[in-house]
Amino acid sequence: MYDTILLPVAPDSEATRGIERAADLADHYDASVHVLAVVDTVEEVMSGPHAESLAQRIESEAMDRVEEVDDELRSRGVEDVVERTEEGRPFETIIETIDDADADIVVMPTHTRKGLQRMLLGSVTEKVLRRSPVPVLTVPMGQD
Repeated sequence: MYDTILLPVAPDSEATRGIERAADLADHYDASVHVLAVVDTVEEVMSGPHAESLAQRIESEAMDRVEEVDDELRSRGVEDVVERTEEGRPFETIIETIDDADADIVVMPTHTRKGLQRMLLGSVTEKVLRRSPVPVLTVPMGQD
């Protein structure tokens, strides 16, 4: 049923429940897991004399996080892991990667924000849920 699982991760996230669910699905369906970190280096945000070094540090952190998740998946028995680090707007890049990786399902963390805070923050997970051409498994991460 699922051959390719897309697991987006944030460079600064410890969303281990998402890793657990992706590993469980990969084990059950003998699927590959594409671990994706999106480096949001939007030019209008990244300006000034230190922008290049900041962008490099963010990209390095993203690559480190992808490697950590790869190691965690492999320790849970997932043999086919593909590491991906892309630049762009997170939700747009995730949607593009669904197609590029030929993903059958996306596993994403979700936070339990409520009310006005939820509306103002514009969750990446919520945007992916609304636009994804494949099922999205959301994994609650608890209170912020």
